[in-house]
Amino acid sequence: MTATSARDAQVGGGGLTSEERLIRDTARDFAQREVSPGAAERDEAERFDRAIFSRMGELGLTAATLPESVGGAGLSYLGWVLVMEELGAADMATAVTLSVHVLSQFPVVTHGTTDQHADWLPPMLAGDALGAFCLTEPHAGSDAAALRTRAERVGDHYVLRGTKTWISNAPEADRYLVFATVDPGAGPKGITAFLVEKGTPGFRFGAHEKKMGIRACPAAELIFDGAEVPVSRRLGEEGQGYRIALSALAEGRISIAAACVGIARSALEQAAAYLHQRTAFGAPLAELQGLRFMLADMAREVAAARALTHEAARAKDRGEPIGEMASLAKWTASDAAMKVATDAVQLFGGSGYSRETGIERLMRDAKGAQIYEGTNQVHRVIVSDAVLDRARA
Repeated sequence: MTATSARDAQVGGGGLTSEERLIRDTARDFAQREVSPGAAERDEAERFDRAIFSRMGELGLTAATLPESVGGAGLSYLGWVLVMEELGAADMATAVTLSVHVLSQFPVVTHGTTDQHADWLPPMLAGDALGAFCLTEPHAGSDAAALRTRAERVGDHYVLRGTKTWISNAPEADRYLVFATVDPGAGPKGITAFLVEKGTPGFRFGAHEKKMGIRACPAAELIFDGAEVPVSRRLGEEGQGYRIALSALAEGRISIAAACVGIARSALEQAAAYLHQRTAFGAPLAELQGLRFMLADMAREVAAARALTHEAARAKDRGEPIGEMASLAKWTASDAAMKVATDAVQLFGGSGYSRETGIERLMRDAKGAQIYEGTNQVHRVIVSDAVLDRARA
């Protein structure tokens, strides 16, 4: 096995098309050269770097997995998860920014009109406009059907009133996919999707979230106080919003799973290097069997999470239903990232507890991934329901 093929095997590069290898290598080079060096400083300052997002647009990453029919690059979803792993290994905040941006475009592609495609997508595909996906509310997190933001039709527009919380990319984002209900008594059947631009009168930002991790990806509260949105900016029909949101979330969960594989891989690689460098009791730590076994367990977690994430991506590329697989991948990969990052901190000892090494940042970032895009407890419900449904049939 050559050095190149060995590296491909390590990062899940087997069986890729030439196009997928090219975009993976492009993403890896970009991530290591332009994203990773400033990640710790951005995290410490809680600073979003718009220049990095713009650069991703120049490289075509902001349009990578979207279809050519709307101006995207048409990359396979397996190719997309390769990109997300490289970004996650360099800086989870950058990975989340890009994942949410792409997530906010999926519903427009699949449910938008030709006019909406032409009006809304081009600057987002190019990386000139940053997107946000606006579902979560103070009383509607994992229970998305319980949202209370109201959309009332008045002539040729809707009036939005309510509050969204934990909206990633806000307030930096330019374009917001907002879910609101036209009929609070209808539950999920009242939820409707809207395309809302930053600067719309009656739409403002509230508190900025002070997060444990993923701190260079901003998150803020959105406040709608009589914001008027034209009927032409309604996505789909009234009452289709809940279905639109769920269809996009499954794709987003695979994306986040891939970024979590990146976190875990980075933690594993850094821990292995440290065991070679650090000596104790007259020998390198790498010679201590107990620590070697920890490293082996970490490698197993990374490989298993990557395999499941790639299989979920391949299922999407085959056009199969991906709800259950997306939940399995996101739950497994985020748990793996948390386990491997925590073990890496332990292997680094006191240095791992220090913010100077950056290892503890991986652990903080992984913790968030176990919560957003549906908590891992919710994903257990989704998977168990699917298993029981098959048994009933």
